[in-house]
Parts: sequence; C-alpha cells; structure tokens
Amino acid sequence: MPGAYLRGLTGRHRTRAANRRLGALLAFNAGAINAGGFLAVQRYTSHMTGVVSALADDLVLGAWVAAGAGLLALLAFVAGAMTTAVLTNWARRRAMHSEYALALLLEALLLLVFGLLGGTLEHWSASLGAQALLPATVLLLCFIMGLQNAVVTKISNAEIRTTHLTGVITDIGIELGRAVYWNAPAGPGEPTLPPVQANRERLAVLVLIAGLFFAGGLVGALAFKHSGFIATVPLALALVLLAALPVLDDLRGRAHPTP
Repeated sequence: MPGAYLRGLTGRHRTRAANRRLGALLAFNAGAINAGGFLAVQRYTSHMTGVVSALADDLVLGAWVAAGAGLLALLAFVAGAMTTAVLTNWARRRAMHSEYALALLLEALLLLVFGLLGGTLEHWSASLGAQALLPATVLLLCFIMGLQNAVVTKISNAEIRTTHLTGVITDIGIELGRAVYWNAPAGPGEPTLPPVQANRERLAVLVLIAGLFFAGGLVGALAFKHSGFIATVPLALALVLLAALPVLDDLRGRAHPTP
C-alpha cells in the first residue's frame, strides 16, 4: 500500500487528489528551502516578483552590479523550469513512469549538493572576487525552485503553485468573498443568475498549501539556524522517497522489457 500511494503521488497517471497531496508536500518543501535558504544566503529564491522589481529599480538607479545579480537569479529560475519541461516531455514521448519524477529526483540531487557542499560553494564564490556574480548557492537554489514550480504546474495544469503564495492568497480571498456574498433575490428587470457560492474544497486545498508553506518556513528557518546547509539533506531525502518508485519502475522495464 505505501508503494501504491507513492506511485500515485509522482507517477505518470494523475488524479486531482494526488495532485493536491503532492502540491501540499512540495509547498512545505518550498517554504523550508525559501525561509531556511534566506538564513544561509540572505536571499529569497522561490519567487521572482521581487527579483524582477529589484532588477528594474537597480537599472534605473544605475546599480549595474546588483542588476546583473538579479538577472542571473532570474535566468537560473527560468533554466530550472526549462529543464523540467525538457525532462517531462522527453519521458512522456517514451511513455515512462517517471514523467514527473525525473525532475523531482534531479531537485533532490541538487539539494544534496547544496546541503553537503554549500559551504564549499560559498567559499569558491567569494574566492573569485567577482561581485557581479551571485554566490553559486543562490543560483543553485533559484534553479531548484524553478524546477519544482514547473513540475507542479505541469502536473496540475497550472491549478497549483508551490513556490510562492501571491496567487494562492489571492485565490483564498476570492473564495472567501464568494463565501460571504449575500445572494439577494433578483429584483424587477434584473437577470436571474445562479447563486454565488464558494468552492469549499478548493478553499481547503489553498489554505492547506499556504499553511504548509508557512510551516515549512518555520521548520526550515529553525533547521538552517541550528545546522546550516546540512539542513537541506532531509528535504532532499524526502524528495528521493517521493520520486524513486516511478524511476525504479522504468529501470526494471528496461532490464526486463515486455516481449
């Protein structure tokens, strides 16, 4: 039963329930990386709104070094999303079980690199003396977050996002507005329209994602505060657990092809 559950979370055949469960788990993961990563590298890396706004400000103010750093962060995030698209489409054309799991497994491996070699990467970045470049750890985290956000976006057909909360909080507000709306009877000459009703199931999912992102932020910040870069290793191992079975199914299929 645990194997079937894990395959349902990251396997090729999707259900809405599985999408939402995976989205909730990855929201916790993103919150932990984003908040904990800030303590490690002094930058938030899971959402690009602030990065793009800061890039515009820096260009206007003539802060060319900061603008270059922001552009690199943006490009790293885009490269992560592109990588997910390439991996997903490559696996889909081959009818692989790991259509979505490959990107998660790559994310796990990169998180392991970040956790085990983060301090070394920081030292290497500083030794270059190139202030126009962001530390390698920041670019790596941006790439990782681009990977993850694209995975959930493709899995859920853009219904769920996990690395930022602006859209999630907006949708919560919309559903709450529908919930409190008073459906007055139509007056003379007014059209008769269906009553305004909140999608309570969707609202519950949105609140869960927002809550788990926050909870992940608390756990990640505490872990980074006390353990540093190594705090990402448990997150990486959790992703390996999520992604491993579809990948193993594909490897077994190659070793024992169906006649």
